[in-house]
Amino acid sequence: MTHNKEAESEAWFYGFTKAVSAGLAHLISVAFPVFIAFLSRPGTSWFSWHPFLMTVAFSFLMTEAILLFSPHGSLIRRFPHKTKGRVHWILQILCGSCAVLGLAAISYNKYLNGKAHFTSWHGLLGLITVCVVCVQSLAAVPLIYHSLAKGWSLAKLKRYHAASGLVTFLLGSTSLLLGLCSSWFTASVEGYAWYLAAICPALSAVIIMNQVSSAYVAKKRLQS
Repeated sequence: MTHNKEAESEAWFYGFTKAVSAGLAHLISVAFPVFIAFLSRPGTSWFSWHPFLMTVAFSFLMTEAILLFSPHGSLIRRFPHKTKGRVHWILQILCGSCAVLGLAAISYNKYLNGKAHFTSWHGLLGLITVCVVCVQSLAAVPLIYHSLAKGWSLAKLKRYHAASGLVTFLLGSTSLLLGLCSSWFTASVEGYAWYLAAICPALSAVIIMNQVSSAYVAKKRLQS
């Protein structure tokens, strides 16, 4: 009897911490882009669109796309998995679109100012990340239309997609962190505010990584 109560208590505490983590990820996904929008004031210059669109892409759209599958924090938890998959894909398409537009904005801004392209780690990793996001979105089509992937099991495709999706999200989070080290951001934000801003993509990355890895471990246990 005591053992059952302890197990129930542990299960409740585990669910509570997961729900709090997911709620924190939701909060960051909205608050961080709003903060960047306040700093960059999108529309005031070509450059201003770059940090805004990139933050919307990776901090908001991609985070929310992955959180759709969270058993503790999904905003459409009661919807069928197929619906979640469709909404996830739509959010990822929007993410890729924002990322491409953000890349185009900074490229055109550099062209207007006669500056070299992709000379920093932030620029190079950002370019790679945008390309990976586009490939990841296209590669997800067989998950929706399984007839396009003959000879592949749906379970195996989902595992590969989850693993590559996590890598893509971590690339996006790292790109955002490197962007916070740029001369534009460090000139705008100093001291404790900079560290608080840097915590946002780092913490989101940890929460999403834990969600994806926990889901994979749970599936392995069910199969064993």
